[in-house]
Amino acid sequence: APSYTAAFADALIKIAEKDSRIVAITAAMPSGTGLDKFQSAFPDSSYDVGICEQHAVTFAAGLACEGKVPVCAIYSTFLQRAYDQVVHDVCLQDLPVVFAMDRAGVVGNDGETHQGVFDIAYLGALPNMIIMSPKDENELQHMLYTATQHHGPTALRYPRGNGLGVTVDHELRCLPIGKGEILRNGDQVLLIAFGPVVKSALEVAGRLESELGITPTVINARFAKPLDTELLSREIPRHQMVCTIEDHSLCHGFGSLVLEHIAENSIELESSLQRFGVGAAYVPHANQEEQHILNGYDAESIFQALSKQLEPNRLKAAG
Repeated sequence: APSYTAAFADALIKIAEKDSRIVAITAAMPSGTGLDKFQSAFPDSSYDVGICEQHAVTFAAGLACEGKVPVCAIYSTFLQRAYDQVVHDVCLQDLPVVFAMDRAGVVGNDGETHQGVFDIAYLGALPNMIIMSPKDENELQHMLYTATQHHGPTALRYPRGNGLGVTVDHELRCLPIGKGEILRNGDQVLLIAFGPVVKSALEVAGRLESELGITPTVINARFAKPLDTELLSREIPRHQMVCTIEDHSLCHGFGSLVLEHIAENSIELESSLQRFGVGAAYVPHANQEEQHILNGYDAESIFQALSKQLEPNRLKAAG
């Protein structure tokens, strides 16, 4: 399967072939972000500003003012360096800048300083920022296209590592902003996953069905901001157990946004919302699989956590 980085590069080239407004910006990471491939195809629409993310973002804002659609490819951890510019130069002016945030989530062997686990928190505070994450590389290309068509700031987060090897659609399409999708319809347990951890949610759902006879519902959230409040308001009350799964810090992450929605709208829960993601500690050096296990949001850990709670409930229901 191609990496998410390669899928991003291919999608950007595909979009730029039909849209001359597209320009790509990197801060000394052309190969790390996949923009070296774009650079070969569109040398006059590619810019490498050197190790200066702050300038990359302000430069993108300037290009957007002149009618371009800048795609700023910066690792999630490095975009932290340009937060002031994201706020003042892009968001306050509501400019159509696309932030392609590679290495979002835990990054494995890239090291402790490179964990991209805070971006939903720091970008989610900005009123007009759209935050999305794909379940696979096919959805990534549609999200990137959606971002380039949106008249305002957008952030697309995707992880280090390979995609799922899914077939990629030939035609690009715009996804409705702020709308998730039900991948699997069930009852009792609701798994709401944001980004590529959808794969784990489906794995957990399959095991709950085959081993415990429970048929869960699985939602691919697609957007952390805006949330699909209509879908959540409809689905949450009809399930006994609700869980969120994300490759991000649990502090002010996707699960927190779901919690806010539940609390503000007095949505009744039969049991407390369970959030799976990165705990309240800096993630140590390890490979990605080990980091998921360490933080308890790999498929096996989630399945074990849920099955422990579901077994007594099922006995109670049977009794």
